[in-house]
Amino acid sequence: MSVFRVILSVIFPPLAVLDKGCGSFLIVTILTLAGWIPGVIGALVILNKDTDRPAYPTYPTYPVNNTSRTRCEY
Repeated sequence: MSVFRVILSVIFPPLAVLDKGCGSFLIVTILTLAGWIPGVIGALVILNKDTDRPAYPTYPTYPVNNTSRTRCEY
């Protein structure tokens, strides 16, 4: 989150989240119409959200060994 985005979200919140998608823009616009402070808070929350990090931890997946024996072979 850059300083420019923070200043922009304080001055005009919907413009700060314009590149985050139509849903974010719409939510912040509605919040701004309801009141300036909710719009600023919504914009800061959306800007603070880290999209590079997955919502859940990912673990390495290993290929399934197709040659494993499921029964005894003599």
